[in-house]
Amino acid sequence: MKEQLNDIKKKAKEDILTAQTESELEEIRVKYLGKKGLLTGILRGMGKLSAEERPIIGALANSVRQDLENYIEQMRISIKKKELQERLINEKIDVTLPSNSKRIGKLHPITQIENRLKEIFLAMGFEVMEGPEVETSYNNFDALNASSDHPSRDYSDTFYITPNTLLRTQTSPVQVRTMRNRKPPIRIISPGRVYRYDQVDATHSPMFHQIEGLVVDKNITMGDLKGTLANFATSFFGENTKTRFRPHNFPFTEPSAEVDVSCFICGGKGCRLCKGEGWIEILGAGMVHPNVLAGCGIDPDEYSGFAFGAGIERIVMIKYNINDMRLLFDNDLRFLQQF
Repeated sequence: MKEQLNDIKKKAKEDILTAQTESELEEIRVKYLGKKGLLTGILRGMGKLSAEERPIIGALANSVRQDLENYIEQMRISIKKKELQERLINEKIDVTLPSNSKRIGKLHPITQIENRLKEIFLAMGFEVMEGPEVETSYNNFDALNASSDHPSRDYSDTFYITPNTLLRTQTSPVQVRTMRNRKPPIRIISPGRVYRYDQVDATHSPMFHQIEGLVVDKNITMGDLKGTLANFATSFFGENTKTRFRPHNFPFTEPSAEVDVSCFICGGKGCRLCKGEGWIEILGAGMVHPNVLAGCGIDPDEYSGFAFGAGIERIVMIKYNINDMRLLFDNDLRFLQQF
């Protein structure tokens, strides 16, 4: 049995020296020292030895086991050092090479303008409210005093999902939802995406962005509307900007008006941007129709309010003198990086 133990020790050392990886070394350890290993098999036969031979063979077996464990551990350390050296050589970084520059993104011009509009109205005490883009026909039309034969309700103008469900054509339903769920005073703006069945061209898109505002309280007048929009115009376009109201008709406001601002390029003298008129149409506005207030559970004899709305793309195009809306959606970085 001594010869067997010495032979196992010799062969194990030879195998250990051939190991190139830790996994190979582990296989060798299991082969000789595992539960079913060669050394363990010999130890199981010690019961057949005489009482005089057992302590001698036992001591030799333990010495062989200890020697093999030490050899394996030394080889494991050697393999790790070798692998580390190989990694240092193969994964070295040449710090003299120029680094890969990272391009920092920026906000889309539509988002930039929307954020600026929010800042202006938040400073005036407004709150930002949002609502679903898939709306009921009632919230989008009926609650806003639109008659059943109003052109905007035609299938040729609106994206219907069902006869009573559609993609909102304006953010005004957010105002309806707010008036139903809150008691005055109310002072909100509602920015967001809206959808209309328009062919894509330089000034139209089937999806665009709006921002609308609503104020409802006691003793709200047209003067409050004019003052609010005048403050907005000077904050956004410049302190010398003036506003002009022209009579118009919207089903949800009475009286209604189209609102112009004096051209911020020529100061009202007339230029290419304002097409020589000195004024630029910017939004629609008016006093909230009593029918809209009553339909939302607000007493029009006690409360009044005003509302306004503008297309954000239109404001972007005016602000940056862009003549084609499609440029805002083409995602051409050569264009977008200007802003």
